Amino acid sequence: MRWSAKLSYAIGLITTDGNLSKDGRHINLTSKDIDQIETFAEILVLKNKIGIKYSSAKKDKEYFQIQFGNVKFYRFLLKIGLTPHKTKSIGSIAIPERYFADFLRGHLDGDGCTYSYWDKRWKSSFMFYTTFVSASSIHLEWIQERIQKLYQVEGKIKFSGKSIYQLVYAKAASIKLLKIIYYKENIPFLKRKRSKILLALAIIAKQAGMEKLVNSQP
Repeated sequence: MRWSAKLSYAIGLITTDGNLSKDGRHINLTSKDIDQIETFAEILVLKNKIGIKYSSAKKDKEYFQIQFGNVKFYRFLLKIGLTPHKTKSIGSIAIPERYFADFLRGHLDGDGCTYSYWDKRWKSSFMFYTTFVSASSIHLEWIQERIQKLYQVEGKIKFSGKSIYQLVYAKAASIKLLKIIYYKENIPFLKRKRSKILLALAIIAKQAGMEKLVNSQP
């Protein structure tokens, strides 16, 4: 299997929203965003039909999924560190340093998120965070270490309850890390999450410009 930016992004999606069947052949990806499934299928040149399934908790909640069989690709995923029932047992994934940013973008588009808000405790204080999510603390510790080593960006791991851990980056760290993850326009990403990020960054830029203007006044 030849590594590429697109393949690394797809592996980030599999790591979060994917599943390896016990049969040693089939791989499944599930998402509420059909464009994410379509991007995944395009990257791996899949012709399989995109299906629909519903949440067991909320019957009206719709998800899209694609499943395909490929023994060679399945064995490749096992070799780099993915396994069936990986949710709580997953650790490190053998991603080349050159493509780690692409893997992170896939991971973020899968289970990660960004969120922002105005903190009422301080005037004009806009908070912004980037979060990677996993049920495996070991997996997040590995991501934290890799980001620190490769990009010199620090984040903190928090236990959010219900066996879920979060690797969180505050505003300054988020801005630096997101510039690395979205290093150019012509790369695969989930438009919904990217648009949310751009909106938050625009608010931050506007706020910084206003502060600069105020501070420069005689």
